[in-house]
Amino acid sequence: MTDAATAGAPTTGRRWVSLAAICTAAGLVWLAFADLGVAIPTMAGDLHADLSGLQWANNAFSLVTGALVIAAGKFGDIFGRRRMLGLGVVLFSAFSVLAALAPNLGTLIAGRALMGVGAALILPATLALIPAEFSGPAELTAFGVWQAVAWGGQAVGPAIGGVLTSGPGWPWLFWINVPLGIATLLVLRATTAESRDPQASRRIDWLGVTTIGLAIFALLFALTDGPAVGWGDPLVVGLLIAFVVLVLAWYAIERRVAEPLVRLDLFRLRAYDGALTANLTMNLAFGGLSYLLVLWLQNVRGYGAVEAGLLMLPSTVGIFLFIPQGSRLSSRRGGRMPVIVGLFVLAAGLAVLGFLSVDSTLWLLAAGLLVIGVGLGTLFRSQVAAVVVGLAGYLGGAAVVALVFNLIYLAYHHAWVLGAAVIAPAVASLVMITPGRAFDHSPPQWGGLLVMIAYAVVFGTVGVVQTRRRDV
Repeated sequence: MTDAATAGAPTTGRRWVSLAAICTAAGLVWLAFADLGVAIPTMAGDLHADLSGLQWANNAFSLVTGALVIAAGKFGDIFGRRRMLGLGVVLFSAFSVLAALAPNLGTLIAGRALMGVGAALILPATLALIPAEFSGPAELTAFGVWQAVAWGGQAVGPAIGGVLTSGPGWPWLFWINVPLGIATLLVLRATTAESRDPQASRRIDWLGVTTIGLAIFALLFALTDGPAVGWGDPLVVGLLIAFVVLVLAWYAIERRVAEPLVRLDLFRLRAYDGALTANLTMNLAFGGLSYLLVLWLQNVRGYGAVEAGLLMLPSTVGIFLFIPQGSRLSSRRGGRMPVIVGLFVLAAGLAVLGFLSVDSTLWLLAAGLLVIGVGLGTLFRSQVAAVVVGLAGYLGGAAVVALVFNLIYLAYHHAWVLGAAVIAPAVASLVMITPGRAFDHSPPQWGGLLVMIAYAVVFGTVGVVQTRRRDV
């Protein structure tokens, strides 16, 4: 890579401490994506807001982060990754205070949206700092730790959110970011070398930044508002059309501009295309299902926030137990095999959950989530290698790494929006926020729905199968 560390390479011990601080910063963001959903029913009463309005508080964070993250990666290349990471942590922590003190829904939405500005600076910087401090097998391990934090934040977020909501109260979902943010800043300053891309031009492709940012915002806004107002609503239709037009405009700009925001030739890498297809598909299923299950456990089964969060933990157990198994399989059989096996196991877990009904035993839920976690853990390391490490070595620069992150991030944390868009037409009576109606279907109906999702997961293997072994 062409990155330069301007403060000297850290010693072996210090770089792992630095990685801990880097991953803590990233973990704060991933938790912020995952921990609010379980608190929504409680917040609705405290803020005298309806649940659909509170979903906007949840989505505002995603909208702003998704719109700004690519530009933020470019800023890190130019002005320094550690500097952008520090600024992001400061903004994220400061606006967490605004959200914690919110007296009404509007202030909460504003606080969450502004937290997204900090998150957009944090995530690409944390990824881009890793190649500056690690190389060879250690780099792969460091990226694996980063993604483990991402998976862990998504998986344990509902449990942490439930404990905080039922204990000190939902404002502590935000207050907790302040001491952790301060500690992270102190460790970063002591252990992390500044790095930037010395070959990066200080000229910024502002037209590309604007078009791709508006395109992502239009898509996420439409997917957020569509289930509530209807997909035929003129605003939603207009936003979807705007998304297509803006993406085409961005593509044309990036092909012709002298210094593009990203290099489009990354999509010529067959291994990347295949791994991305698998990644988007698996997260569409898992992310959407996780969000719906948390609401179902509270609104239909009557569990509290803590219980609902803890009941989601079997997937976390499966993920971390089988990460080593997937690594060993990857070493023996190549990168494709664990991805294919993992996706089929994930599909099997979704099929198990297809038998859920309002009277099902919790052991069925736990078994399905555990199997899903096993599948995700199996393909874990190969996804890191194919999507992040290999691409960073081929192209370099935080802007490209940010693009990779943004696509994976869309799968992780907007999958439930995409899932709702698919599920709602298929099951017209699925009303997530109405007690007694969400998931109130016979097992064959709900099972058929999840089997369709399982087939979609299996479809994600097509791209992987088509990659050449030497590409992965």
